Amino acid sequence: MRPTSLQEVVGQARITKPGSALSRLIEGDPASPLSSIILWGPPGSGKTTLARLISQTRDSNFVELSAISATVANVREVIDSAKKLLEVYDRPTILFLDEIHRFSKSQQDSLLSAVESGLVTLIAATTENPSFSIIKPLVSRCLVLKLDPLTEEEIATLLRRAIERKDWNGKEVTQEAIDYLAKVSSGDARRALTLLEAAAAQSETAIDFAIAKSTSEIAIAYDATGDAHYDTISAFIKSVRGSDVDSAIHYLARMIAGGEDPRFIARRLMILAAEDIGLADPNALVIASAGADVVERIGMPEGRIPLAEVTIYLATAPKSNRAYLAINKALAELETGTVPAVPAPLRSTGAVGYQYPHDDARGIIKQKYSELSNRLYEPSNHGFEKTVAERLKAIREILEG
Repeated sequence: MRPTSLQEVVGQARITKPGSALSRLIEGDPASPLSSIILWGPPGSGKTTLARLISQTRDSNFVELSAISATVANVREVIDSAKKLLEVYDRPTILFLDEIHRFSKSQQDSLLSAVESGLVTLIAATTENPSFSIIKPLVSRCLVLKLDPLTEEEIATLLRRAIERKDWNGKEVTQEAIDYLAKVSSGDARRALTLLEAAAAQSETAIDFAIAKSTSEIAIAYDATGDAHYDTISAFIKSVRGSDVDSAIHYLARMIAGGEDPRFIARRLMILAAEDIGLADPNALVIASAGADVVERIGMPEGRIPLAEVTIYLATAPKSNRAYLAINKALAELETGTVPAVPAPLRSTGAVGYQYPHDDARGIIKQKYSELSNRLYEPSNHGFEKTVAERLKAIREILEG
């Protein structure tokens, strides 16, 4: 089912249209220099297909490696072989490296000199954002092309093409089955074709909606280490911060169904409780911490319940980021070199003139605790922090009065 020309490629119209950089690489002058490329997109979007189409346009030695199993030694073997081929036969080498984000920094570094010198033309595929998963020197030497998930219509087109090209022993495939498989494939062409073959193997007659549904288990498009991971956790956090409890629970379910590490979710909820709720509800951090402890003890699938409880509590809690802003402001001032001396009465050695607050009936005594010229913490009027604001007003009237 792999296309043999750019015209057969389904989807990715944005980067395959006439005049695009990719179309010029594939359909342009075969003698022109070939840039190294990073193909970034979700599973089943056509990265391997496009890499092979590019290689077909050049009289090159095409080597394919997967970063999941390849080692630095394998890469060096390719580079040594490329050097010999170029010196003896004047034949260039194209290295297709799948899942390049699985390579460590040192493994990626081993490619740099060969790519920079043009000894090897790299075509790398990744499901993760290259800005975060690939070293900057390598990204700067490559043309980065972003692929999109296929639409349901494009997946349906691929399925119909597969039905036309393959002998299905007279089995009819209904439109309802095609539509269903296109929907549950979540933009992944490879998954769609796999499900179609599985459905055909289960049916002796027609492949209808019931067969298609019984064959497939709906899997959420979620890569626990890829872009879906970052996008979903981002949407989850922003929904809790925005107090949209239903959206928060929805994204929590997507992460759980996608196999996300529940400890990661619990950690992010603790961070959110401190950063976005803070003193508007001091119990939020306690509850988030307790929830993380419970999840650690009981594991999954039961761990989904305390995760849901914490999510709902935090989403419906009053919000304040004033503690977060206060510590950031203090750290920013230190970076400017603003480090005033500790007042003499507060020092651990040689302290003179310190006044003990408990000696005062109010529990507070006016004295200088620092040489700061401005305030760092300003409470909001949300939730319990409104009480904090009232207390702080009275405290500051004593300290600054």
